[in-house]
Amino acid sequence: MFFVISPVVQGGYLSFFDWKGIPSIPLEFVGFDNFAEMFSSPGFWRALKNSGIFIFTSFFVQLPLSYILASFITRKMRGIRFFKSAYFMPVILPITAIGIIWSNLLYPNGGVLNSLLEFLGLESWALNWLGDPRTATISVALVGAWVYSGLNMIIIAAGMVAIPEELYEAGELDGAVGIKKTIYLTLPMMKETLKIYSILAVTGSLRIFDIVFVMTHGGPNRASETLAVQLYFEAFRFLDFGYGSALGVFILITGILISIFFNRVVFKEDTEARKL
Repeated sequence: MFFVISPVVQGGYLSFFDWKGIPSIPLEFVGFDNFAEMFSSPGFWRALKNSGIFIFTSFFVQLPLSYILASFITRKMRGIRFFKSAYFMPVILPITAIGIIWSNLLYPNGGVLNSLLEFLGLESWALNWLGDPRTATISVALVGAWVYSGLNMIIIAAGMVAIPEELYEAGELDGAVGIKKTIYLTLPMMKETLKIYSILAVTGSLRIFDIVFVMTHGGPNRASETLAVQLYFEAFRFLDFGYGSALGVFILITGILISIFFNRVVFKEDTEARKL
């Protein structure tokens, strides 16, 4: 517990000082100036928007994909173990390797994606996916959704198998078949699982770092920086540890508030039902 609480307290303490990370230089107390500078910086709002793009893809790309994969692996069929391993494989591969592979696939000249588009006669669709500020962030976010779909597939599959078969049998007698079974039976019974997914997706998107750093290094021209990547640059490249700590405090507090929001507001019915 000490190794968790101590860095948090130290980071919160440093956020009120101006310090270059050199032990021989004393800390200069600046109060809330680091936070004022953060909220007035266009770079901060750009990084926050990019983190929002990761949150968006987590719910509208990664969640549907994870649900489809979970629906598939929970079926009783031959060879399902192979598909479970294949879908989970991106999760256990090093992010550095995945980032390099996808950077080569998205390379503008000779990359697999652009070469395929040119082969299909869609040359106008071939873009500099990671070198264009308009497409860099969304490209990395989609790769991130592909990487973590396997992990969330396991979480959602665990919620699916926990639903009693008798409930589905009773639902089929009442006409809950096909998409109706998903809407009226599966999803309502998976609220706790979806709550866990939502909290992990949002907090994970706020602190996403590795895949962005490997694929774009926050570029081009810092256009794809997320909050965590900006924290790294401000603290460890520009040696502004006070400003970097302020970013860390913002990420921490925002993650806590969002977790409370999902627990108290979005899934309020479940909380009240348990109290009764």
